Amino acid sequence: MAMISLSSEEKSNPLIAGYAGAVVTVLIWALWVLATRHTAATPLGTIDIGLIRYGVPAILLAPIWLRTGLLPKGVPVKLVVVMVAGAGAVFFQVTAAALHVTPAAPGGILLGGSLPLATAVIGIALFGERPDRMRLAGLGAIVAGVAILLAASMFKSGMTATGFVLLPVGAILWAGFTHAFRRSGLSALEGAAIIAVWSFLIHLVLAALFGTHLAEASLPDLALQVTSQGILSGLVATFAYGTAIRALGSSQAAAFTAITPVLATLGGAFFLGESFGPAEIVAALVVGGGVALSTGIFSPKH
Repeated sequence: MAMISLSSEEKSNPLIAGYAGAVVTVLIWALWVLATRHTAATPLGTIDIGLIRYGVPAILLAPIWLRTGLLPKGVPVKLVVVMVAGAGAVFFQVTAAALHVTPAAPGGILLGGSLPLATAVIGIALFGERPDRMRLAGLGAIVAGVAILLAASMFKSGMTATGFVLLPVGAILWAGFTHAFRRSGLSALEGAAIIAVWSFLIHLVLAALFGTHLAEASLPDLALQVTSQGILSGLVATFAYGTAIRALGSSQAAAFTAITPVLATLGGAFFLGESFGPAEIVAALVVGGGVALSTGIFSPKH
C-alpha cells in the first residue's frame, strides 16, 4: 500500500505543476495583451518591444543556451525552427502588429480563443490525437464563448481587418510551437532559452535594418514593457507554459489559454476603459466551463 501511495503522489506532483504553469501563463498572457495594446500610445514599435521581450530572457538565460548551444544536440532543426517561429520572433511580430491596431478585448478573444482549437486540430490531423467526448464538448463550449465575446466586441468597438487576418495566424503559430516543444525533449527552461536567444538575434537584425525608437520612450513606458514583456511574458510565461505542456500534454495545456480572452476583456474594461456587459459575463462562464472540460478533468479516466 505504501508503494501505491508513493506512486500516486509522484504522478500527481507533475500534474499540479502543470496546472499551476497553465494558470500562471494565462494570467501573464492577459497582461501581455494589455501591455502590447498600450504600446500603441507610445513611440515604441513592434521591433522595440521584440528587443525587450526576448533580450531580457536571452541575457538572464545565457548560461543555459551557452551550455546547450543554439542548435541543441538531438533536437531536429525543423523543431527548433517551428519553436522559434511559433513562440518567438515571427509569432510576436504577427500578433504585436495586430494588437497595435486592434482593441484589447477583441484582440485577446480572437488570439486566445482560437489557440486551443488550432492546437487540437493540429494534434488530431497530424499526430493522431483522439480527444474524448468531454474534451470535444469543452472545445465546442470554448468556440461558443469566443463567438459570443467576439460578436459583442465587434458590435461595440469594431474588429480590424488586420486583427481578423493576423491573430488567427498567430494562434496557429503558437499551436505549432506547442506540439514542437513537446516533441523536442527540451526542458521548459531550455526551450525558453533557445526561443529567447534566437528571437533576440532576429530582432537585432530587424533593428539594424529598420531602426529603433527605444531612446524616444519614457522611463515608465520602458519599465512597464521590461516587466510585462521581458520578465513576465518572455521568461516566466514561456517557462510556465513549457511546464504545462510537459505535464498535461499539448492540447490540454493549450485549452487553458482560452481563459485569456476573458481576462483580457476584464482588463480592457478596468484599465483601458473598454465596455463590459452581460455578453462578456455569459461568455466568461461558457469559456470557463469549456476549459474545465477540455483539460480532461471530467473525462472518464479521471
